[in-house]
Amino acid sequence: MTKTTMAVTSRSTAAWHVIDASQEVLGRMAAQLARLLQGKHKPTWTPHADVGDFVVVVNAADVQLTGRKATDKVYRHHTGWHGGLREISYPAMKLRHPDAMVREAVRRMLPKTTLGRHMLTKLKVFPGKDHTHHAQKPQQLSFGSGKK
Repeated sequence: MTKTTMAVTSRSTAAWHVIDASQEVLGRMAAQLARLLQGKHKPTWTPHADVGDFVVVVNAADVQLTGRKATDKVYRHHTGWHGGLREISYPAMKLRHPDAMVREAVRRMLPKTTLGRHMLTKLKVFPGKDHTHHAQKPQQLSFGSGKK
């Protein structure tokens, strides 16, 4: 009889990756980041266990958008109060919170569960080229989906 092995979060080893977002398209990069955070690139992927890797994104302020999204894209959230719908355009969001654009795109591609929120904590986004995770020795990773 064949035994099926299931991954356990406590036994999984998480690698660290660093990604330069300066030449990447936001949506394509976010899909790949969500895949890394979930661990779907590993043969030990299990839906109920967190077997994903840590990801450090640098140069998030230089991420690319395609089409007219650079002028038309709007980020919306609701405060919870009556009439509390808040909108911020892409250019304003790029000036105020350039790291939030990447984090928000990845968050929307992860599962909407407690496990998905835990996976999002393993995403570290920095607007510039410097990051604080050198001690973890992250490996350079590129997707090659840059805008030409």
